[in-house]
Amino acid sequence: MFRPRAPRLIAMPGKIEEIKDFLLMAWHKDAKSVKIKKNKDNVKLKFRCSRYLYTLVITNQEKAEKLKQPLP
Repeated sequence: MFRPRAPRLIAMPGKIEEIKDFLLMAWHKDAKSVKIKKNKDNVKLKFRCSRYLYTLVITNQEKAEKLKQPLP
């Protein structure tokens, strides 16, 4: 007898608004990698946890440079 499968839920990437929240989440033990993407208007910091991809967008270049230093 054929039973249809339940649809898989797709996890959407999370957007983080506060720098403090980003730093706290980046130090979690399930955080695997951090990618930094730059363009002329902003800097995007993306980090991968075991389940989700979180993104922080910074428009101030000086803040972005300071934020890169304490990352693991």
